[in-house]
Amino acid sequence: MAERVQPITLSTLGGAAVVALLVLLTLGTLGAVAWRAEEMSALSKSDWSAVRFTLWQAAVSAVLSALLAIPVARALARRNFWGRSLLLTILGAPFILPVIVAVLGLLAIYGRSGLLSKTLVWAGLEPISIYGWHGVILAHVFFNLPLATRLILQAWLAIPAERFRLAQSLGFSSRDISRHLEWPMLREVLPGVIMIIFLICTTSFAVALALGGGPKATTIELAIYQAFRFDFDLSKAALLGLVQFLTCTVLALLSLKISVPVGQGAGLDRVVQRNDGSLWIDGFVISVVAIFLITPLALIVVKGVPGLVDLPPSILGAAWRSVWVALVSAGLTVVLAVALALLSLKWGRGIEAVGYLTVAASPLVIGTGLFILTYRWIDPVLLALPVTVVVNAAMSLPFTLRALAPTLRQVESDYGRLASSLGLKGWARLRILLLPRLRRPLGFGAGLAAALSMGDLGVITLFADPTRATLPLALYNLMTAYRMDQAFAAALVLLALSLTLFWVLDRGGRVDADV
Repeated sequence: MAERVQPITLSTLGGAAVVALLVLLTLGTLGAVAWRAEEMSALSKSDWSAVRFTLWQAAVSAVLSALLAIPVARALARRNFWGRSLLLTILGAPFILPVIVAVLGLLAIYGRSGLLSKTLVWAGLEPISIYGWHGVILAHVFFNLPLATRLILQAWLAIPAERFRLAQSLGFSSRDISRHLEWPMLREVLPGVIMIIFLICTTSFAVALALGGGPKATTIELAIYQAFRFDFDLSKAALLGLVQFLTCTVLALLSLKISVPVGQGAGLDRVVQRNDGSLWIDGFVISVVAIFLITPLALIVVKGVPGLVDLPPSILGAAWRSVWVALVSAGLTVVLAVALALLSLKWGRGIEAVGYLTVAASPLVIGTGLFILTYRWIDPVLLALPVTVVVNAAMSLPFTLRALAPTLRQVESDYGRLASSLGLKGWARLRILLLPRLRRPLGFGAGLAAALSMGDLGVITLFADPTRATLPLALYNLMTAYRMDQAFAAALVLLALSLTLFWVLDRGGRVDADV
């Protein structure tokens, strides 16, 4: 129905410019790398092994993350308790945490010298090893379970409260509510959630590098890195990047095809107190997931506090650069997401798929392609921070778009004809109709984009010099210099800033909203 409604038009030209920018950052940079390659060679047996492992671990990680997130999101949607808002912020920390820092936290628990192994040795058992395919999947679930929970929770809270009031008045049991209200919603939202997590796991680099454990657990992204770093084989890197891009693009289009619009109907934006389901089961689910996600973060805090007094002065400058880069990147992400979502209302959901191109592409290929396109005319060092802002915004766009687009379609479906009949167009339509109802997904998307930008260690490593380092790059330099006490302290500062930005922006989208 949404495609037949006349949406407001911020600017068709602006939406087309967003599409052009995304195509340049994905296909354009991939083409630049392939163009500089001297000759195209076929993929080896080990390369195809990396492709198979990448798809397998991404599928397992995505399905596990989504399935585990369903009872967590349901429990959070049904229960309102003291500290719920803070818990939602903390549960989102693993996804916005810099990958290498989170890996250190997981190693502190599940590594051979971690808490779990020490406990097993004390009990007379053999210690466990986190390295290998099981470590990669564990880390991916750790990172993506919070994201899946928040995306599913957003959809749960979008079900009008009047539906639950009607269900209560009709004496619906918890099973009846699941069948008639919750399962149709999950059928619509789960394909997109699984798809976005699959794409994240497909392009995973640091996790496979730290926990892969050898050739049998090598991902495409790690194979691309090896082709760049050790062999400088641009043809292999371009071919692997193309395989990764095509695979992820096909999955993204398939996800949009099988996603079933439900149309829960319009409500009065009220909040309903639910009493269905078991309070003890919901409490148990929330507690187990909280322990699983918070314990590694707690160890980072414990190890990082003692080193705060010895942090070098350069960390403050790096922290400031990271903060303003993150804020500008978050603002740009919101603008891109709104423009693309509005354009998809007019031209169809195929336009929305363009927003997922950056997740399908390799950040390493994007960075190298940008270097190839710019180094002859402009000093790449001068472009380090501006390019980082643009690339971070583009890489964060799929998450914001995934949270924004379904709500925008629902709002236009429910209120679009009425707004058009009242003459609401342009800025008035955006201000009166859309923004108040897009407040939650926009706040969540902006907070997520800012936090992801704060922890990014991608393009900046290819362009910046040490004097213009962001905080993640400064942290990486401390780790490579084996100054681990200062590295944990810098990681603590980075975690605090990331959580603060996420909380402020996300909370800004939930002012006067009970979510």
